[in-house]
Amino acid sequence: MTSPLSGIRVLEIGDRIATAYCGKLLRDAGADVVMLEPPAGHRLRRYRPSGVPASAGDAPFFSFLAGGKRSITSKTTPPELLDSADIVILGATPAEAAALGLNSDEIACRTAPVITVSDFGWSGPWTDVPATEFTLQAWCGSTGSRGEPERPPIAVGGDLGEFIAGSYAAFFALAAHRGGGSFDLSVLESMTTSMQVFSWLRKELMLLEVLGRSTEVPSVERAKDGYVGISMATGQQWQDFCAMVECPDLADVPELRFQVGRWEQRDLIRARTAEFFATHTVAEIVELAALFRIPMTAIGNGQTLSGMDHFIERKSFLDHPSGFRAPRAPWRMSSTPPLPPGLPPTLGDTESPWPPRESPSQRTGLPLDGVKIVDLTAFWAGPTATHLLAMLGADVVKIESVQRPDGMRFAGGFREDVEQWWEYSWVFHGVNSGKRSITLDLGSEKGRTLFGRMVTEADVVVENFTPRVMENFGLSYEQLCEFNEQIIEVRMPGFGLDGPWRDRVGFAMTMEQLAGLAWLTGYPDGLPTAPRGACDPLAGVHAAFLTLAALEHRRRTEQGQLVELPMIDVVLNASALQVIEHDVAGVLLTRRGNRGHEFAVQNVYACAGEDQWIAVSLRHSGDWSAIKDVLGQPLWAHDVEYGEDAADHIDRHLADWFTGQSRDGAVAALLAAGIAAAPVVQPPDVIDNPALQDRGFFQTVTHPLCGPLPYPRPPVTGHFVDSAAPLLGQDNAEILGGSLGLTAQDLARLEDGKVIGSWPLGL
Repeated sequence: MTSPLSGIRVLEIGDRIATAYCGKLLRDAGADVVMLEPPAGHRLRRYRPSGVPASAGDAPFFSFLAGGKRSITSKTTPPELLDSADIVILGATPAEAAALGLNSDEIACRTAPVITVSDFGWSGPWTDVPATEFTLQAWCGSTGSRGEPERPPIAVGGDLGEFIAGSYAAFFALAAHRGGGSFDLSVLESMTTSMQVFSWLRKELMLLEVLGRSTEVPSVERAKDGYVGISMATGQQWQDFCAMVECPDLADVPELRFQVGRWEQRDLIRARTAEFFATHTVAEIVELAALFRIPMTAIGNGQTLSGMDHFIERKSFLDHPSGFRAPRAPWRMSSTPPLPPGLPPTLGDTESPWPPRESPSQRTGLPLDGVKIVDLTAFWAGPTATHLLAMLGADVVKIESVQRPDGMRFAGGFREDVEQWWEYSWVFHGVNSGKRSITLDLGSEKGRTLFGRMVTEADVVVENFTPRVMENFGLSYEQLCEFNEQIIEVRMPGFGLDGPWRDRVGFAMTMEQLAGLAWLTGYPDGLPTAPRGACDPLAGVHAAFLTLAALEHRRRTEQGQLVELPMIDVVLNASALQVIEHDVAGVLLTRRGNRGHEFAVQNVYACAGEDQWIAVSLRHSGDWSAIKDVLGQPLWAHDVEYGEDAADHIDRHLADWFTGQSRDGAVAALLAAGIAAAPVVQPPDVIDNPALQDRGFFQTVTHPLCGPLPYPRPPVTGHFVDSAAPLLGQDNAEILGGSLGLTAQDLARLEDGKVIGSWPLGL
């Protein structure tokens, strides 16, 4: 079976995880990926996290990311490489690219689309501002939302933002290949759309002030023999949880239906539920929760993950040819499975990778103009996928029902001062602009008939139910093919279409808790802490990427196929380092608070004033020398060498110094010295970020009920947002009465029968 991207030539330039993961996704889907490395080799060839001893040869994490690629070495970029590539992934700032012989004029005169990947993008006021994953989390509002109020804010452990940016880069690479043109991607913008929940929209739509940092209640709890993770998004799940832990009276408290109210009553809830958790094992709790259909899971880590029964049965981990266990590519495709893992290239193993390529024909319009997508997705992950596709020109019709609207419409609270309060959900707005909306009861014969007629004219169907839902509707992939034999169906079940956990309910935080991201996040002396849903959009971007891959395959073969993208498999790839290093070195990576696992000195420090914090990464001895100058060469720093041995000493003195400094003044001083630093901003305050504003990240569109709203665009420059998130069923007449030819009397009968409508039942 051929791969969907067979024959596509990709030139990967840059030494960050985002570009390496982008190249891995493209290679695993069949592209021929050539890495341009400096003579000394890619930075990640030498990467080992703190606490893991260095060893000879390539680092295993590099082998995971670079497997199956080829390598060419050069100090600058040979023009013939640019001329013969189909896609160029360039992970560099403008200054770094110029050093490689790739200034903006040189890029503009080439025919291959170029995807630039940098911290703040190639336009705007911050193109060369120093940053790390850690400081970008502070800039985007992620760190400021997480932690206990009496303790410092806490960043997400690992490199989740890099994986998010890498998946976006892969999506835009295929979009550029399909539609022509180049894209300028900002890692900050990628993280702003994914590592916080559109808090600026929350403030505007819900009229609520900043909450400060918090954690979900309940979230990660100590059980009799370990940790159990809990994730609840609906009021019904809270009621079922109260019944499960034998506290039914808590279900009767209206304020506790929503996370905000539970956080305010966290001490009461923790006290009432502590005995239940303390007297039950993790396995007992997870099994009981499955009966109640409550998302709960064991907290996984690098030691336990590969031995879990579900992953064993689904072969979620494979033997990598470099000699360790690692997650498989996170998708299954019925006609074009991903390539198996490959060995990484030896440095400079390729001299002249490709012969010249004829210039591609120039195309106009958006890459997905004319593509029709039926969108059955709900909550955050699935709508992220279809949102990206809509932003690039696809006609996306979102299907809900009055019996079960998208649950995200009801998550997070409601406005008592407005009648249609379900139209004010900020996350719903964040990932549904640019779509059209109809309602159809797929549990009814009439609803399924109309759905089938839509599938007949569609290119893609996307859904993220648990597997049993589509089967119960009688709408399996085989049955969809009866409507349209070339249909592409993208399914996004939490745990996969088979295996012992196939029917479990799971949200992004469930996956983060299970796959090890929560294990790396949190205070060293505290509980594991979920990153808070960032893996929803991470999975969504992967699904959008695979949709483009499947469309490319159909363009060549006229064949549709079934694409399976379990969220858990995506998150296992984002946390692969833990499993790999435990397998290779026997080291269990764990929580280091804000210190992380890459740099000797990194932390969040309190500054002068109330709740003012600065995030700082000292990446190497050069940063250490620079910060000593900023501090005025204090005596305590004399003869102190940068490294793990001196890390606690340096950290302690920096903490003392920052307490007397204004936050913004300290940030400015460190950035001027070339040191990665950022204010720990509250999530809604990102709307004031000058880089985001200058690059047009917020694009205002008027919603019929909510008025003008600053919608986020995708994390690349350009105008993408033309219409607001749709009202429930707002396009019933246009689509059912226009495209499908139903009369006004037909529509009235369907509404009387609750097959369609614009008002949720029971409200």
